[in-house]
Formats: sequence, C-alpha cells, structure tokens
Amino acid sequence: MQVSFLPVLVLGLCGLLSACSTQSLVARGMADALASQSSAAEEDLQLAREASAFYLKLSESILLKTPAHTALATSVASGFTQYAYAFVAFEAEKLETQDVKAALQQRQRAARLYERAKQHGLRALTLQQPGLLETLATNKPIPLRAEQVGLAYWTAAAWAASISLSKDQPERVADLPQVLRLAQAAYALAPHHDEGAIASLLGTLEASRPGGSTAIAATYFARAAQSGAGRSAGVLVAEAEALALPAGDRPRFEALLQQALQVAQTHRNLANEVMRERAQWLLNTLDDRF
Repeated sequence: MQVSFLPVLVLGLCGLLSACSTQSLVARGMADALASQSSAAEEDLQLAREASAFYLKLSESILLKTPAHTALATSVASGFTQYAYAFVAFEAEKLETQDVKAALQQRQRAARLYERAKQHGLRALTLQQPGLLETLATNKPIPLRAEQVGLAYWTAAAWAASISLSKDQPERVADLPQVLRLAQAAYALAPHHDEGAIASLLGTLEASRPGGSTAIAATYFARAAQSGAGRSAGVLVAEAEALALPAGDRPRFEALLQQALQVAQTHRNLANEVMRERAQWLLNTLDDRF
C-alpha cells in the first residue's frame, strides 16, 4: 500500500492555489499533488494503517471534484482496495473462529470499501471512455489506453474482491465476466505491470471462476512470478490460496507460503509486509485448512 505523510504540505498547497486560481484549478492542483505523493512508500504496517484513513478521505474529496483525473482515481481506487484487504477483510478472517458477529461486520465493511473503490475507478474510466460498461458486456475490444492500465487493474481488483464477499448476491456474481475482461484488457497492454500484479489477479480470477482452468491459472501465476523477478510475496500467497489450497495440496501450500516469507524478509516494503503477515497467519492455521 502506498501512503502519503504530507497532509500539511497538501493543505498548504490548497491555500496557496485558492488565493490565485479558480475552484476547478485548485481541485486539479490538489489532485496532481495527492496523486504524486501517493507513490511515497511506507514500510511500517501499523503506521500506514494509522495514516491512511486521513489520506484516503482527503484524496476522495478531491477526486469528487475531478472524477476523471486518472492518476488520482488510480490512487484512490488502489488505496481503498488495499486498506480493505489489509486492515478490514483480513481482520474479519482472523475473527471468524472467535466472534462470528464481529467477523460478519468486518466483512460487510470490507465489501463496502471494495465497492467504493470500484465505483471511483469505474466512474473515472467511463468518463474517459463513454460506453465502457456496455463494451465490457460484449465481446468487442475494450478501448483502454496505456495510461489507464493501473486504474483498470485496481478497478478490476476491487470489483473482484467485492464479488468475493457478496456471493449471496447473484447479480454481483454475474459481473465476474466483466471483471475478467477488464483485467485482460489491462494485461494485454502491460503484461508486466506492477511486477506481475495483473497476471496474478488473472490467475486468481481464472482459478475461481465457474469452469475455470487450473492450468491457465498456473500459467498466469508463472508469468506473474517472472515479472516480479522474485520480489513479490503477494504472487506466492495468491497462488497458494488460489491453486494449492483448493487442490488440498498441503506441501505445495506450505512451500509457497514459506517462500513468500523469505521474499518479504529480503525485499522490504509495505505490500510485502502485508503479505508476510498473511502468510504467517495461514501457516499458523494450517491444521484448520487441511
């Protein structure tokens, strides 16, 4: 997850711009500043959690004024998706055996956050590409541009995560083919994007969709691992949960998670720290899964 720790600078920028520019220019300047600051990495998971809520709300408020701003929409969609995954949905899973009611509340909150990320992403994409949703429902080519790859990826990831927590709502599950097509369109433009993140997402989607092919999913995970050059713990955790766990392959599941721990230790960043924590929890609860 990427987190900015410069709210004072951003607010100062707002005051400076408002003194000499129109409201739309203020919003645009804020959007540019927030989008650029979102690339500042933070390795401390607890510190990121404490800081991210303010940053997300500030970014979202500016995005509402500039909804077609690609970089900021990408930052907001990714921020809400990662916050929901790392701090809300994961907490729900850990609570499942202790407090079913609390776990349900956390899952519902995570679903709302994923939906929020998806809506921001889709709004920006459809403002830039009118008719995109209609195109996703057909077999026509999806007219993405290179600068929209990140936005399309995070929109698809949030959409897929929302569906995964809404399996009791058939109308949402029915959107899965559209999610797959959006992710495939992004992958076609940039197969190595973000160290194999899109390939990893496609592996998970292929493995989980009705009639999906485990062989195709395994190919996507192999490509993701190649793109990440051994730096992404997330690819290993995703493969373990998407392929090894459903197959009941405990040795493979454990081996992938142990490898993820090693990668996270060697390549320190916030995304890997999130995956290190998840991999360790999955290893600690092995007997509950096999």
